[in-house]
Amino acid sequence: MLLRATAPVTLPPEAPLSTPEVLEILRQRWQASYDLQLIVRRGRLYLQVMWGYLEQQSFPMTAEQYEAQLEELVATLNGLGVAAQVRGWLLTTTDKPRLGKAMNLALDLPEGRASEFLI
Repeated sequence: MLLRATAPVTLPPEAPLSTPEVLEILRQRWQASYDLQLIVRRGRLYLQVMWGYLEQQSFPMTAEQYEAQLEELVATLNGLGVAAQVRGWLLTTTDKPRLGKAMNLALDLPEGRASEFLI
């Protein structure tokens, strides 16, 4: 099942992210379903918007694989308590994905949550 983008819904900032919402933001902002990844660098957790996207012929995932990965990522972001931070950044960043250069958001994790994810 491939997710379909829907009309944007105004949500309270503290509302959890949903996979369709993230997909809609990506498609509205940059007209593509970009790959998102979490990475740990120097003891910090970052959300990256990669330069590869689902609509690209050479993209290494099927639509189903992309959807499953995005669902898992969204669940992790909600579990970390950073939904509002991610939503705000995706909606307002002036940067855009470029070949070979990922966009990075350093996540400010609530106290206690960082130790669960940063080993």
